[in-house]
Amino acid sequence: MRKPELLVTPARVEDIEQLVSAGADAFVVGEQRYGLRLAGEFTREDVQKTVEIAHKHGKKVYVAMNALFHNDKVPELEGYISFLKEINADAIIFGDPAVLMAARSAAPDMKLHWNTETTATNWYTCNYWGRKGAKRAVLAREINMDAIIEIKENAEVEIEVQVHGMTAMFQSKRSLLGNYYEYQGKALEVENRAQEKSMFLHDKERENKYPIFEDENGTHIMSPNDICIIDELQEMIEAGIDSFKIDGVLKSPEYIIEVTKLYRKAIDLCVEDPDQYDEIKDDLLGEIEEIQPANRKLDTGFFFKETVY
Repeated sequence: MRKPELLVTPARVEDIEQLVSAGADAFVVGEQRYGLRLAGEFTREDVQKTVEIAHKHGKKVYVAMNALFHNDKVPELEGYISFLKEINADAIIFGDPAVLMAARSAAPDMKLHWNTETTATNWYTCNYWGRKGAKRAVLAREINMDAIIEIKENAEVEIEVQVHGMTAMFQSKRSLLGNYYEYQGKALEVENRAQEKSMFLHDKERENKYPIFEDENGTHIMSPNDICIIDELQEMIEAGIDSFKIDGVLKSPEYIIEVTKLYRKAIDLCVEDPDQYDEIKDDLLGEIEEIQPANRKLDTGFFFKETVY
C-alpha cells in the first residue's frame, strides 16, 4: 500500500522544523487576505521561509487562496500568484474561479488544489475541476466513508480528506453576528466577545459551544467537536486516498505537533503492519484524548453517518 501524504496546518514558521521531525509531509500556509480559516497568519516573508525550510527537508508547501474574492481584490491575485511562483510554492489552494483564471496568466504550470469546503461531494464534480486545471480535490467534510471511497475509485485527480480538527459550519462576509443574535433576543449568546480567539456561541438547548471568530473574510462559526479518526484510517489507506489533513485552526502549536506525531505513527503502522495498527489504534486515540482541550470533544464527524436521499 502507498502511504498517504500527511498534511498539516502550522500556526507559526518556528514550528515547521518540529513538524517535519514529527512526520508532516506537507503544509498549508497563507494569510487571511487570501485564505480562509488558517491555523496561523503567514506574511509573504513567512511563506517564503516556510517554503525554504520545507524544501530543505523534501517536504511541500501549499498556499491558501481559497477566500471568495470581490472585485476590489481580483487585480491583486496575479501579483500574489507570481510571488508564489518565484518562491517555488508547490501548489495553490483555491475555490473562487478568479484564482484559476489569474493562475493561467501568472503561473500556468502552478499546481492547483480545488477546495470549496462543501461542494466537493462527488467524483464527477472533482473531475470537472480537474479538467479545468486542478490536480487535487479537497473533499467536503459532510460526506461519509462510502462516498469518499466511491469518489476515490472514480477520481481522475488526487483526493484530500480531513481526518482531524474542527470544521467550518457557517461563514458570513458580514461581521458582528453575535450582536445580531443578542439584539433579536435569541437563545444563542456570545461568550468572551472581547477575546476574539476564544469566543463561543452557546446553544443551551443542545448543550453545545460553537467557536466563532471574525477576520477580514467575515464571521466564521466552527463545529462544537473535533473530528478524530486516527483509529479508522485503514479503509481509506487501502482505497488509496492521497492526502490526510490535520486542521490546526484555533489549536496551540504544541497540540498540532503532538497530534502530527500520533497520526504519523498510525499511518506508518497501518501501511507497514496493519495487524499492529489494529492492536494499538485505540491507544493512539486515547493519547489524543489526553491532550484534547477540555471544551473540545472528539467525534467521527460525518464519516459513519448514513446518507439520506
